[in-house]
Amino acid sequence: MLQGHISHSHLLQIHAQIFRVNAHQDNLVATRLIGHYPSRLALRVFDQLLTPNIFPFNAIIRVLGEEGLCSCAFFVFKALLQRSLSPNDFTFSFLLKACFRSNDAKYVKQAHTHVVKLGFVSDSFICNGLLVAYAMGFKDMISARKVFDEMPDRAMVRCWTSLIAGSAQSGQTEEVLRLFFMMVKENLRPENDTIVSVLSACSKLEAVEIEKWVMILSEFINDDDTGSFGRDSVNTVLAYLYGKWGKVEKCKERFDEIVGIGKRSVLPWNVIISAYVQNGCSLEALSLFRVMIEDLNLRPNHVTMVSVLSACAQVGDLDLGKWIHGYVKSEGCKAILESNTFLATALIDMYSKCGSLGKAKDVFEQMVSKDVVSFNAMIMGLAINGEGEEALRLFSKMQELGLRPNSGTFLGVLCACSHSGLLDRGRQMFLDMIPHFSVPPELEHYACYVDLLARVGLLEEAFEVVASMPFVPNNFVWGALLQGCRLHSRLELAQDVSQKLVKVDPENSAGYVMFSNALASDQQWGEVSGLRWLMREKGVRKHPGCSWISVNRVVHEFLAGSLSHPQIDSIYHTLNGLVKEMKVFASYHNTQLDALLHTENKVTNQLVFSPKNKLSVFWSGNPTAITIAAGQVLSPDPITLMRAEPEL
Repeated sequence: MLQGHISHSHLLQIHAQIFRVNAHQDNLVATRLIGHYPSRLALRVFDQLLTPNIFPFNAIIRVLGEEGLCSCAFFVFKALLQRSLSPNDFTFSFLLKACFRSNDAKYVKQAHTHVVKLGFVSDSFICNGLLVAYAMGFKDMISARKVFDEMPDRAMVRCWTSLIAGSAQSGQTEEVLRLFFMMVKENLRPENDTIVSVLSACSKLEAVEIEKWVMILSEFINDDDTGSFGRDSVNTVLAYLYGKWGKVEKCKERFDEIVGIGKRSVLPWNVIISAYVQNGCSLEALSLFRVMIEDLNLRPNHVTMVSVLSACAQVGDLDLGKWIHGYVKSEGCKAILESNTFLATALIDMYSKCGSLGKAKDVFEQMVSKDVVSFNAMIMGLAINGEGEEALRLFSKMQELGLRPNSGTFLGVLCACSHSGLLDRGRQMFLDMIPHFSVPPELEHYACYVDLLARVGLLEEAFEVVASMPFVPNNFVWGALLQGCRLHSRLELAQDVSQKLVKVDPENSAGYVMFSNALASDQQWGEVSGLRWLMREKGVRKHPGCSWISVNRVVHEFLAGSLSHPQIDSIYHTLNGLVKEMKVFASYHNTQLDALLHTENKVTNQLVFSPKNKLSVFWSGNPTAITIAAGQVLSPDPITLMRAEPEL
């Protein structure tokens, strides 16, 4: 009768019946009653017992601990000792959970003293409770490590996991990896929670440390005596380290080495998918995700979905993004999107970058608890879609709700002002960052503010901002200035800025390309050719532009200058015909296309006929009903859809 969930009214009826049959002094009955009541009523049931044994004592300590009443739990524990009853492992387990929830480390010390005094130090179950309380409750890693080192039997994986988790939460990255290495050397199988803590620690490693641990773990994995348990776990960690290091092929090699039961865990899949996304290999990430969901033994979690949604955003795969949205709603709990801010924010970002702003707004509005990160995502989504005024209104609403804007918020707001030409509002926002919000502008904020000034033609003011900022200008700052010079035909400034851009980022072709675009706009084709020669002399190569288009739920990739698509001949045939029509159109209209399309210059013709976005459009067959992802926002109008800019 007292098992499982019982409504309060039914519980009272059962309790009354217990009194009628005079069973309220039965320790087993009282123990079950205590477990169903809140602490106030549970204490009344307990106090009515004349000769309680260990079971009702354990039950009341558990209830008090769950409600954070640690001092009361200790009072009951001392009463237990005064009755000459012997606490058992459950007693200490419940008592240590109460200590974990308390704000006073003295209770843990007291519990530890009793554990030693009563001879429970050899009980791994109780020692793990001490480890959790010390390491995760109070970040006392010295005491936690002392408990761990004094354990006679360290075969219990949960104890390793607790110590590793505590070390990770305390920022002791090297200690985490040392403990993990010790664990797998003893041929213990790490739990998923263990690996999560190890990967969390690895996320804070610098390149030199990554190289060191890759070497250590690789030597271990190459040892023939390494057990299968350790091999799969180490390969998962190595895959993560290689991905963070930017070595995607090595990451995939480690992933492929994971076999059998290791591949049934979602963790290695999350590692490889995330590595692909973070290194710009979004199509590979999506391909691997499709393989994953075909395996009935695997179930993607919210971490998987966040990575895949990021990949969808990068390549503009709106169809898959919508499918994930539906999958999450159908497979997860009903209100997961309203409560899981990470997942909801990833959806907002995906929908915004795929141009489906209405869907992004719907997800945002349905969130029960909106934090600064979700507001930032929505503000940036509005910004990149040209809804500057609405982004600023959302910024005001955020403050009305008591949320404090952070660095990311101002980046989105400044981006909104820049994309929508809101000069005065953007300038005021930038100037208010420190005095009104105590948020010092970072280099990214300066770059965005310079972009705002350059876009509206205030190049002199933009140069003054660059000269006065407390940072060395980077490629984004000079790139924004160069784009402004080109946009407003300030070639006398463009050459100097392009040289500065090349100086700060000599391996990047962007400075050359943007200056070439400025020269081409002024029809200085000889200078364009000279710039190409200079690039060849310096060994600078332009990374081919890339765009993606989703047709019938399949994402097609187009690289500038690449002939790899199976239907490339028919695509170019259609493209060439339409470009001829554009030339005719340009001859009758004073458009910016005229300078580029009406030239017999060999360089220009080569450049105009090959941009990757045109290939995407003409492959689809319907420019008004497709989703293209590329490095620029495209207009839906068929003529202005292609910005015919020379690309080196």
